[in-house]
Amino acid sequence: MIMTTTPSVEGKTIVEYKGVFFGEVISGVDFVRDFTAGLTNFFGGRSGSYEDELKNARETALQELENRAAQAGANAVVGIDVDYEVLGANNGMLMVTASGTGVVIR
Repeated sequence: MIMTTTPSVEGKTIVEYKGVFFGEVISGVDFVRDFTAGLTNFFGGRSGSYEDELKNARETALQELENRAAQAGANAVVGIDVDYEVLGANNGMLMVTASGTGVVIR
C-alpha cells in the first residue's frame, strides 16, 4: 500500500475515496524509562528510551491506519498527518495519532 503525506500520488489517478481513517496509540512510560530519561535530562544528551517509545508508537499508529484503510478497500492513503500529545496526571502517557484519506488509485 502506498502511504504518503501528499494529497495525491504522482503518476496515479485517484478513482475512489474510501474515507478518512485513523490509527491511534496511547503508550505509557514506565518507571525505568522515566528514571533513565531523568538522568539524561540531568547530565545532558538524548533519551534513547523515550526515542524508542516514540518510534514504536508512531510505527504502530501508521500500521493501524494502513490496516483500517485496507479493510475498507483502499490501496493507498494520502494526506497523512501524525500528531503527538502527552496525557495523564504527570504527562506519563504518550498519544500518537496518524490520520489520512484512504483512496483507490490506478
